[in-house]
Amino acid sequence: MHTKTIDLNGHPFFVRHWGNPENPPLLMLHGFPEYGGAWAELAPLLTDHFYCIAPDQRGYGQSWAPEAVENYTGAALTSDMAALIAHYGDTVTVLGHDWGAAVAYGLAMFYPQLVDRLIILNGVHPVPFQRALATGGAQTEASQYITYLRQPDSHQKLSANNLEKMITFFSARMAFNWLSPKRLEEYRTEWARPGRLNGMINWYRASPLQVPKPGEPLQDLPSWPKEKTMVRCPHLLIWGLGDKALLPEVTDGLEEFAPDLTRIEMEDVDHWLCHQKPHEVAAHILNWTAT
Repeated sequence: MHTKTIDLNGHPFFVRHWGNPENPPLLMLHGFPEYGGAWAELAPLLTDHFYCIAPDQRGYGQSWAPEAVENYTGAALTSDMAALIAHYGDTVTVLGHDWGAAVAYGLAMFYPQLVDRLIILNGVHPVPFQRALATGGAQTEASQYITYLRQPDSHQKLSANNLEKMITFFSARMAFNWLSPKRLEEYRTEWARPGRLNGMINWYRASPLQVPKPGEPLQDLPSWPKEKTMVRCPHLLIWGLGDKALLPEVTDGLEEFAPDLTRIEMEDVDHWLCHQKPHEVAAHILNWTAT
């Protein structure tokens, strides 16, 4: 693995790389509350076929972390990664997890000329996700943490006492046998960088997603132009069935927006499938990309 800092749209972004630059590029987009180093288990398993490129996204790790919420719109986050793709060449395969999936979908929808193939690990297309949230049902209940994070002082609460509440938040409701004490200290180091926890949480604050109270469904959802939300490239969705934050219903109707979709479900893993069973995830990716 080697690293470098790259200027994107006038701002510094820290990028990790695994493998041979002569291989086809694979852009790996982490989610919350991780960083580019979160791919350390999975990326080396893909390097026989791919050149793995894993940035710390805006607000995370060693990359640019502006303070204001308005710097974290979906358009801005996606523009960062479009610029990164342009730095390496014409097109890439994009792999996204959690919030990284939101950026990955944004690239596939709004920069289709840059994306050869799209791979998502427990992440959501915005339209099915908003529909699931709007019901006021199980996914609404599971997503109430978003309301907490959107509070203006949530980053201060989570950072208190050497990030005690942040660690509790990160490990709630999921299996964390993969998170060794050494790995936890690596995460703590990234979260503790000045302004980073605020920047990370600003992704939630800037999102237009509406999260109602449980049992209070939304009646007037905005309309989404289907033409603008289509994923026209080949798309692989790998889903850990034990996910408690994103329930399977968030992908209902995804084929409406991704006609070339392949679904793979994995037992005995949850939201953190890329850490829990990296060899199995890698095998699914390599088998699919080889076809």
